[in-house]
Amino acid sequence: MSVAKIIDRLDERAFGLMILLLTIPCLAPGLPGAQIIAVPIFLLAVQMVFGRNEPWLPGVFMRARIKKSWIASVAAFADKRLNWTGRLARPRWQALASGLGERIAALFMALAAITLMLPITNTIPSLALLLLALGIIERDGVFTALGALVATAWLSALAALIAGVLMGSGVVANFLAEHAPWLAFGLGAEPPT
Repeated sequence: MSVAKIIDRLDERAFGLMILLLTIPCLAPGLPGAQIIAVPIFLLAVQMVFGRNEPWLPGVFMRARIKKSWIASVAAFADKRLNWTGRLARPRWQALASGLGERIAALFMALAAITLMLPITNTIPSLALLLLALGIIERDGVFTALGALVATAWLSALAALIAGVLMGSGVVANFLAEHAPWLAFGLGAEPPT
């Protein structure tokens, strides 16, 4: 079945269901290809941010054929590992999962999808996407709030890590310049005077 046909069969919850369908395989740690799957997730989330009514993906994604066996395996995984969501998710705090709240949740989805594109673990941003998508599908503001919280924590951790690497490299460069100028010169610093 092509992605286009799957989208045609979905109702007004097509965005949330498509993002959920794409996110479930990314929950597996170190999944090869998660970076590729993140691209349509990002595109769908951005469309939600701008209030588009039905999903659009580039032709290459719309024509992609998905085996029924793959869909069945994703459904089996979801039934086995995610059946708790069906018991917990229900319409509540709907302002966080519809209208402006849905657009804000979609912004968190887009940010989580960007981090999913990085060559690092994909489980945490996928968990954020899962919670956000379930919140949108079920109109459950608690799930969207939890998803936004996980996405914010993940983005904050990545920002802290990047800042630490950048600041740490500056500290190392200063240390070398002060205590081992001959080594710093070999690494491209100005020659010692």
